[in-house]
Amino acid sequence: MASNGENGRHQEVGHKSLLQSDALYQYILETSVYPREPEAMKELREITAKHPWNLMTTSADEGQFLNMLLKLINAKNTMEIGVFTGYSLLATAMALPDDGKILAMDINCDNYEIGLPVIEKAGLAHKIEFREGPALPVLDQMIEDGKYHGSYDFIFVDADKDNYLNYHKRLIDLVKIGGVIGYDNTLWNGSVVAPPDAPLRKYVRYYRDFVLELNKALAADPRIEICQLPVGDGITLCRRIS
Repeated sequence: MASNGENGRHQEVGHKSLLQSDALYQYILETSVYPREPEAMKELREITAKHPWNLMTTSADEGQFLNMLLKLINAKNTMEIGVFTGYSLLATAMALPDDGKILAMDINCDNYEIGLPVIEKAGLAHKIEFREGPALPVLDQMIEDGKYHGSYDFIFVDADKDNYLNYHKRLIDLVKIGGVIGYDNTLWNGSVVAPPDAPLRKYVRYYRDFVLELNKALAADPRIEICQLPVGDGITLCRRIS
């Protein structure tokens, strides 16, 4: 996303942050996020801002959060479902050690190739295995193979919301005990608390029920500890405990 919009208003405000004050979100970005944002991430964010679907990208503050989280848990083997141009993927790659690995999956390779030159220039492409196509068949094959059970330190999901629960049913077997799964957009434009007759965009209304179903299921899953944070459009962290 572009750093600043008209009159200093950030283009992500109202879309990627649930903070009630635009000025407060702008303060966070300008004081704590942008001054510490690596040059490669800034470059990719600005490239992505020109994409007609730029609202699909991870916000800069969430990218910073993911980068620090991965360092805190010493992640080395990770997975990302839903890549777009690769901003969150780049944040992950920067956090991993040189021999760290990311299995990245997306149905659209064209968008990934927009960000790939930036990732290559940063010297991080060797950490990424990109697979184009639906993720569920890949996950099913990994589970069937058996050798991937409990092998992932961190998994980030930012793809088709109607399959979030289907992903969770599989990913819980692939993440290690003590490992973390992060589900993005779990507050879904704030629509999770909107009244039934609220004037929502068609796509927001369509996916809201799937997000609500996921949130309810995660809260009741005894295999995980959860923490839902109002970062970006809402991210829920699930730490596998059994």
